Amino acid sequence: MRSNFVLTLTGPDRIGIVDTVTRLLLDRGGNVETSRMARLGGEFAILMLVSLPTEQIAGLETDLERLTVQGYKVTTTRAEPTDAQAHPGWLPYRVEVRGADHEGIIQEVAHYLSARGINIESMDSETTPAPISGVPLFAMTAHIVVPPSLSGQGWEAGLADLASRMNLEIQVSPSD
Repeated sequence: MRSNFVLTLTGPDRIGIVDTVTRLLLDRGGNVETSRMARLGGEFAILMLVSLPTEQIAGLETDLERLTVQGYKVTTTRAEPTDAQAHPGWLPYRVEVRGADHEGIIQEVAHYLSARGINIESMDSETTPAPISGVPLFAMTAHIVVPPSLSGQGWEAGLADLASRMNLEIQVSPSD
C-alpha cells in the first residue's frame, strides 16, 4: 500500500540538493507526484507531493534527518484528498494580477476570495524591475475553485473593483 504526503525542505541553496532529495525518495520506492521548487533570496525551497510505500515512511524520515544536520528544515505531512475530491462540482478559474508592486496585494486578493468561500489551489507571485525605470512590478497567477453556488453571481466584478481601488490589472478566466 502507498501513502501520499507533502514534503517541504528549506535551506541553503547548493548544487545537488534536488538530486539528493529525489535520490532519497527513489531509493525507498517513492515517486514525486507534483512539485514546486525555487530559490527565494539565498534559500532554496522544495514543496512536493510524494507517493511512497507505507512501510518505507519511517526509514525515509531517518534519511531526511541527515539533511537537518546540514542546515535544512524538512517536514513531512500526510496528504489529504485532492481538491477535486474535496470540492466536487466546483468551478476552476485562473486569476492573473499585474501592476506596480506595493504592500498588501496578495492579502487583499486572498481575503476577497476567502470571504466568498473560494479556495486557492495554487498561487505564484514575483516582482521584477520595469525595463526602463526599474520600478518593481508585481505579477501573480492563482488557480482557484469556486463553489457552484457562486456561478453567475458576479463574484468576478468584485475583483474588478479591487483592481481599480489598488491600481492593478486583474483578469479572470475559466481554467481546466
